Amino acid sequence: MTATYTFDVFSSLDGYGGAGADWTGYWGKQGPELLDHRLALYDAKQRMVFGANTYRLFVDMLAGSTEESEVRDPWVTRMWNSPATVVSTTLEEPLDWPNATVERGDAVDVVARLKEQSEVPLRSHGSLSMNRALMAAGLVDRVQVTLFPVVTGQSGLDPIFQGAADFDLELLENRTLDGDIQELVYRPTLHR
Repeated sequence: MTATYTFDVFSSLDGYGGAGADWTGYWGKQGPELLDHRLALYDAKQRMVFGANTYRLFVDMLAGSTEESEVRDPWVTRMWNSPATVVSTTLEEPLDWPNATVERGDAVDVVARLKEQSEVPLRSHGSLSMNRALMAAGLVDRVQVTLFPVVTGQSGLDPIFQGAADFDLELLENRTLDGDIQELVYRPTLHR
C-alpha cells in the first residue's frame, strides 16, 4: 500500500499563492474556524514534504517572527514539529527544522519512493513547482485548496498552477470556514 500524498495550498480567487502590497499570509481573512481546522489537520501523524525554496521561506519566516506573530499560529508550530523531508540538491544537514532530513534527487523519484516506504500520509504545503511536477507524474492523490475571498490581480505573487499540465478534478470534500473561506479537496487526474 502506498501513502497518500496531499498538495495543500492557500489561494486567492484568481489563483495566486501570495500577494505583495499590504496583504498578509492569509490575506487578512483568517478566523477562528480556519485556524482551528488547520490545527486539526496536523493532529494526525504525517510527514511533510517540501522543496528547498519553500523550506527556506518557512525557515526565514519563522526565524524573523515573534511568538505573537500570525506566522506562529499553533497549526504552523505543529507543522514545524512534524517529521519533514526536504527535496534539495543544495541544502546540507542539519536543517533548521526539527526532525527534517534532506533527500537528494529528482522530486518525482524521491516522492515515489516516499509513497512506497512511508507508514504515514504525506503532505506538502506550498512547494508549487515541485507539486506541479508531482501532479504531472500522477503522484498527488489530493489537492487541498483553501480559497480566500480576495482577488489579487495587481499584486498577486506565485501563480499556483502556471505552467501545469491539464487536469480533471473530482471533488472529494468541501467546507466553508469563517463564513467565506472555501476549502476544496480534489482528486486530480491528468486530462487526456
